[in-house]
Amino acid sequence: MSSLPPRSLPPAAAPGPAVPAPPVTAMSPGTTATARPASRMSARPVRLALCLAPLLLAAGWAVANRPVVYEGVRRLVAADPGWLLAGAGLTCLTWVAASCARQGALPDRLPPGLLLASQFAAGAANHALPAGLGAHAVTLRFLRGRGVPLERATASIGLYSLARSTAKTLVLLVFLVASPASRRLGDLVPDGRLLVPLAAVAGGAAAVAGVLLTVVRPLRRPVTGLLRSALADVRVVHSRPCRVLALWGGAVAMPLVQAGTLACVGASLGLGLPWEQVVLAHLAAGTAAGAVPAPGGLAVDAALVWTLVTFGAGPAVATATVIGYRVLSDWVPLLPGAVVLSVLIRAKVL
Repeated sequence: MSSLPPRSLPPAAAPGPAVPAPPVTAMSPGTTATARPASRMSARPVRLALCLAPLLLAAGWAVANRPVVYEGVRRLVAADPGWLLAGAGLTCLTWVAASCARQGALPDRLPPGLLLASQFAAGAANHALPAGLGAHAVTLRFLRGRGVPLERATASIGLYSLARSTAKTLVLLVFLVASPASRRLGDLVPDGRLLVPLAAVAGGAAAVAGVLLTVVRPLRRPVTGLLRSALADVRVVHSRPCRVLALWGGAVAMPLVQAGTLACVGASLGLGLPWEQVVLAHLAAGTAAGAVPAPGGLAVDAALVWTLVTFGAGPAVATATVIGYRVLSDWVPLLPGAVVLSVLIRAKVL
């Protein structure tokens, strides 16, 4: 028994440098590095589509409205260039006033250059969505990119809209009291038989909203949080004089510079109405037709032509003035605004 040779070790246990199996953790970084470029490659077409969408929208709109664009451009070419240059300057002031009002509606400080660029791009977005929703969507994306929480960003948009409508109504009331031409607006007031169903629809919508907020708890919670955040920001904003001046100064300046652009275009085309009547016509038409959800301000344009004719302007020159105003304030900045919107999307500002 003792003469038996010692047992040899099995080949698997033989001494020597062992080659360890690659751990799982060593493979995960390589797998992640492989997945990231794939995800980036898949996101590039989406981002490219978002960047090209405003440009394609602007080109499609121009092609679909060739006669209107041609007529407006033709009359603007024959108009007085000095007045058109003044109208272009007032159009630029519109974006400055909007930027001031946006900044005044939020306690946080925003970069002025990017804020102005976002408001310039928001004008192009308004041609895709009605009732100013395009501008609000662009502003919401901008505020979210600046780190503003969703509730506070939405509350600032609500405060901006409220301040803008309130300031426009106050300016309209001042012009109604000061201008003797306000008596002619009685012909534009809708019949009482039309006001009754409109009031019934508005009351029914308010009642349905109240019932939904009372019954549906998942809907009540975010609305309550939004109102709480809005009230808190309103108190903070109105405790700072610079924010109050920016909010209400910008809100008052916006309808005035827009109406000033219309007055400059009318003067260049020989409209023949005093500037205060043109401003009053712009304010009254915008207030009467602003609730109609039509993209690009089509309902406002129709009401504006009607109001100018009521004040004594000729139908042809009134139509040309409104077309020229729309060309100068919306259509000329449409392509540059779409380009700026695409650049901001590509730079991840929006």
